[in-house]
Amino acid sequence: MVEFAFQSAVNQVKAIKEKVISSSELLELYIERYERLNPQLNAIVDTNFENARNRAKQADEALFKNQHWGPLHGLPITIKDCIEVAGMHTTWGSPIFKDYVSAKNADVVQPLLDAGAIVYGKTNAPLFAMDSQSFNEVYGQTNNPWDLARTPGGSSGGAVAALATGLAGLEIGSDFGGSIRSPAHFCGVYGHKPSYGIVPMHGQSPPLEIFTIDYAVDIDHAVTGPLARSAEDLDLVMDLIVRPARPERKAIKIELPPPRRKSLKDYKIGLWLDDPHFPPDRHVGDCLQKMVDRLSKVGAHIVEKKPEFDFSHSLNIFYRLHNLALVFLKPQAEFDRMLQASKTLDENDQSLEAIVARNSTSLFREWQSWNIERSILRQKWDDYFREFDVLLCPAVRVAAFLHDHTDFRQRTTKFNNLDQPHIDIIMPWAGLATVSYLPATVAPIGITSGGLPVGVQIVGPYLEDRTPIHVARLLEETLGGFTPPPGYA
Repeated sequence: MVEFAFQSAVNQVKAIKEKVISSSELLELYIERYERLNPQLNAIVDTNFENARNRAKQADEALFKNQHWGPLHGLPITIKDCIEVAGMHTTWGSPIFKDYVSAKNADVVQPLLDAGAIVYGKTNAPLFAMDSQSFNEVYGQTNNPWDLARTPGGSSGGAVAALATGLAGLEIGSDFGGSIRSPAHFCGVYGHKPSYGIVPMHGQSPPLEIFTIDYAVDIDHAVTGPLARSAEDLDLVMDLIVRPARPERKAIKIELPPPRRKSLKDYKIGLWLDDPHFPPDRHVGDCLQKMVDRLSKVGAHIVEKKPEFDFSHSLNIFYRLHNLALVFLKPQAEFDRMLQASKTLDENDQSLEAIVARNSTSLFREWQSWNIERSILRQKWDDYFREFDVLLCPAVRVAAFLHDHTDFRQRTTKFNNLDQPHIDIIMPWAGLATVSYLPATVAPIGITSGGLPVGVQIVGPYLEDRTPIHVARLLEETLGGFTPPPGYA
């Protein structure tokens, strides 16, 4: 029975429909593993076993009557805490909302339920999903199953820990600055950041003063997408969740184009594995190079070439727009403090706090200028994808790092045994795809000499999400895919 816990969602549903295992049996397997393994992980932080068991029973009865609910028939899954599921807690990691129970399903959850999925748990995330780790005052800290002293990443840290240890069949995460991709890299699973604007965000915003839970809030850069143990599962979920926002459905339909090519040899793959300012560390770099060597041996067409823009310039635009995207969340007193500080800051002060203060209090005229710069970046990416089908690059510069609950602005992280500003470790490569609204898939490609997983980021053309997912699937066939962490299989 244990082997079913680690199978892909596609294979699990196939086994349920062929009555090799029942939905109820698979759910009970996950519940048993949750009770035994979750205490040391703290990945799943809220459960609804009663509802899940009833729905699993109904799924089995439906099959007995030859009724099929859809491509996720009877599959037990978990959902990230900050995404609403009716009847379950949605706290956003905040003590203010620790008792909040959702009355409705988020727009990204409902199509999964309509396809037959069974949500039995919610997974941990940082406060308001705004950290590269997953800890908060409500539920505490989530640990990486590859090394409990390390983080599984954030903000979808609980999601990837649950997937990696065989506690759920699928997950939905969110990504604002790498929150799907970084955790997937840290825990050795698959994750996909969709093109901006193609998966509705309704049901993912905390009820703050300026809006209520019944309305969607579009935040620049923020997207929602799937996490899984196989690339095929990512494709399946995208089929279900891609749709326009509610007001647009009367006139707009989204139909993603198929993958650009059929085989690995058909693809023209761009490579950007290093950068003088933001190189991967030697452990991650070694894994990425081994990936390239193996792909070259099987005849993959790989060319070392990046888009025609400066990395540091792209990152600067990302940070400026990123900070402004979040300014509405700042309490008035904090904003006033930043506004006052921005007027007196030394122009040579390049501390993270100073940068955030300047960016967050910028004039609309400045935002417009940076948005124009972004439009130029997007067109340069489009030029690049006229020659190349995808770009392979790092997801994060390091493998999973040790837990560190210090303030993000002062936090440092070991890079080749030297302390560096945390933001310079976690954000640069994620920001490449984010600022230009591009789809990006992370696929596991190896294990460091220290026993930690490494993923590669596959960036694709805007609205061509199926292409990077397909390349991830081809890498899976060539290199091998998901591997359970030691001690959990």
